[in-house]
Amino acid sequence: MRAAGHQVAAALLLFAAVFGTRAEVIDDILGSLTDAVSFLEREREQVNLDGLVGFIMLQAVLKDAVQTWPHSDPVSWAQRASTVALIRRLDRSTVKAMDAIKQSDPQYFREFEPLLSWGFWVIPHEWTSTDVSLFYSNTRKTECFDEQRGDKCMKLLLGTWKVNGTPCIATKSCLDTMTNLGCRDYSLSHQLLYFLIGKMKGCTSMLKGYARASQANMTERGYERIYCSNMMKINQDIFRDSLKETRIDIFMENILFCGLAGFSDFFKPDWLQWIIQRQDKDLGCFGRDENITSLMAVEKLLEQPHPSPSRVKRREKVLPDGCSSHTTSVAVGTLGGFLGFYLTEQDITKRPLS
Repeated sequence: MRAAGHQVAAALLLFAAVFGTRAEVIDDILGSLTDAVSFLEREREQVNLDGLVGFIMLQAVLKDAVQTWPHSDPVSWAQRASTVALIRRLDRSTVKAMDAIKQSDPQYFREFEPLLSWGFWVIPHEWTSTDVSLFYSNTRKTECFDEQRGDKCMKLLLGTWKVNGTPCIATKSCLDTMTNLGCRDYSLSHQLLYFLIGKMKGCTSMLKGYARASQANMTERGYERIYCSNMMKINQDIFRDSLKETRIDIFMENILFCGLAGFSDFFKPDWLQWIIQRQDKDLGCFGRDENITSLMAVEKLLEQPHPSPSRVKRREKVLPDGCSSHTTSVAVGTLGGFLGFYLTEQDITKRPLS
C-alpha cells in the first residue's frame, strides 16, 4: 500500500511538472470537454450509439466528481460551478441524441440501451498499476474475434439478447473467447470491456464452473490485470512510434477501459497532453478527416467494401464535417477518466485495489 501511495504521489508531481498547477490541469481538461459537449449539441441527431457512450461515461464521472469536489479555494469553487453547468448541458444533449438513435437504429438501441444510462458506469476511486511480468511473450497477428461475436456475448450479460431476457449469462463459448490469451488491439480491449460490463451489471461469479486447463483458479480481476498490462504495452509501443493516425483510436480506448478498471498508470501526463492537442479546435471533435467535407463524400466512403472483416472496432460513423463519431466518444470518455482520477486521487493513502 505504501508503494502504491508513492506511485500516485509521483504521478501527481509529474502532472504538475508537465502542466503546471493542479488548477491549470483541470482547466485544460474542462476546456477540452466543454468544446466536445458543444460538438455534441450541434451533432446530437447525427451521432450514433457508439459515438454517444463516451459522453454518457463523462456524465457519470462529472456527477460523481461534483459530490466530492475539493472546495479548497475560490478557483475550485468556480471549476465546480463550470462542471455543474456542463452536466446540465450534457443531460439535455444526451437525451435528444438518444431519441434520435432510437429512431434511426431501434434494434441496436434496444440491445445496448443499458450502456446509455450514466448510472450504469461505476467510477473507480481506488487504484492499482499494471504489471510488466504479465506481458504476452507472443501475440496473435490477427484479431481473435469479430464484432458480431463480441456483441452477442455482451448482450447475454446485459440481458438484451431478447426482450426481457435474463441477464448475466456467460456461456462457455463466450468465456472461451473472452479468456483467450494472446489477443491484441480491439479484441483485447473488448475482452476487458466484457468483464467490465459484467461488473457494472452486477454479474457475480461469471467464471463459476468454468476454467481453462492452463488458467485454473483465474478470477475476473486476474483477467483484468493481464489485459490491462498488455494494453499498457500496446500503448507504450504506439506512443514510442509517434502515434500513427491508424492507431490513435485504440490508444485512447485502452486508456478509457483500463482507467475504468482502476489502473492509474494509464493516466500519464504526456498522454493527456497529446490527447488534448488532437482535438479540432473549431469543431470540438476528435479524429477529424479534413478530406471529408460533405455528406455525399461520406456516403460514398461508407459504400466502399471494408478491407478487414475481422476488425472489431465498434460501429463507426464519419460525420459530414469529417469528424469521427467513435474517436470523439472515446476521447471524451478518456478525458473524463483523467479528470476523475485527478480529482479523486488527492488522498494518496487510499488503499489500492486488490
